[in-house]
Amino acid sequence: MKISEFQKLIERIYFDKDNARGLEATHMWFCEEVGELTRALRRDDDRANLEEEFADVLAWLSTLASIKGVDLGAVAAAKYAKGCPHCASEPCNC
Repeated sequence: MKISEFQKLIERIYFDKDNARGLEATHMWFCEEVGELTRALRRDDDRANLEEEFADVLAWLSTLASIKGVDLGAVAAAKYAKGCPHCASEPCNC
């Protein structure tokens, strides 16, 4: 599944509720999920939980992008298509 397809899936599941909650409150949920991912990374002993937290962070990031009308797949591809946005190398030589 491509990033843009994932974002559309998350929109179908959650957009109405997340949009009604508003950008600021939805951003707070995103931050909470980033904190949960941080804890999972520190533990590093529960692979299933780590994978779940990565998925949750991506879902909440997708929701924030949707609320602001940003296609994550398109903007990420455009920014990084030529390698590092600063030095244009793969891997980065900055």
